[in-house]
Amino acid sequence: MSHPNAVPSYFFDVAEVGDPYIRGLLTGCPTVFDIKQAMAAILTDGTELACGGTIEPGAVVRGDVIVGQGAVIEAGAMVDGPAYIGSGTVIGAGARVRDHSIIGPDSHIGFGAEVTRSLLVSSVLMKHVSFIGDSVLGSHVNVGAFVSTTGLRIDGGRVTEPATKEISVFLGGGRVGTGQTKFGAVVADDTAIPAGTVLQPGTLIGPGSILYPRGQVGGFFPAGSQVR
Repeated sequence: MSHPNAVPSYFFDVAEVGDPYIRGLLTGCPTVFDIKQAMAAILTDGTELACGGTIEPGAVVRGDVIVGQGAVIEAGAMVDGPAYIGSGTVIGAGARVRDHSIIGPDSHIGFGAEVTRSLLVSSVLMKHVSFIGDSVLGSHVNVGAFVSTTGLRIDGGRVTEPATKEISVFLGGGRVGTGQTKFGAVVADDTAIPAGTVLQPGTLIGPGSILYPRGQVGGFFPAGSQVR
């Protein structure tokens, strides 16, 4: 089911996305709930992604990892493919990028930060201990220290792996299924996530929103929200 507040253009200025692969990914997805599957396809269907970056001696890189022009995977970082590291991005010492992730251009993933099965559109700063999983972060999103997404329902008794319970979100007065059993958050362009914030499964944060320090954030926050 589609919803006007679930299309990628609601959260991201797609026309301003410089990386052609990421721009094509966003324009080709009817909703933000389709991004993760489309991203996995790009990483595994043989699409030729530009490369030319640097993997320093001492970095641990496993699987198919494309490192864009001017990007660096520093010694002490760990990257598991398939993954795409955009131009000018730095995966710092002690950072971890896991499979089926796309880290857009000019981002910085620092010590103790972990990204898995997620799209970071561009110029995302995760320079401290933090975790982003099964999520989409827009351009110029700043992730504070000890921020974490959560992407798994735990309201039905024993947790199983693989997960079996679909994540849904509340939009337009009703529940909308994401079609996924693990879904973290969608965070619009130019959003700062305060240190110590935990984003609950299916959190959607619209453009122009301001998040004030608080422990737990969940639900849909339309454009211009002030989340206290």
